[in-house]
Amino acid sequence: MILSTIASLAAQEAEHHGNVQAETFVFGVIAFVVFLALGLVTVSYRNVANRHAHKAEAYAKTHGSDLAQAGHGHH
Repeated sequence: MILSTIASLAAQEAEHHGNVQAETFVFGVIAFVVFLALGLVTVSYRNVANRHAHKAEAYAKTHGSDLAQAGHGHH
């Protein structure tokens, strides 16, 4: 009798009635904040090549002949 009472009380404690959507809303907010932060990092790299165009032009002038031979294994 006592074992069945303990099992019954444990089962009642295990039951959880509540709003599951409200409890898991925090995970969605955390995911949104993480994706927002990653998006900001991605946007921060936008147009980086144009910011340093003067460096690329100077490199091309000094290494012009080297650039013609550079590539993916093409000689």
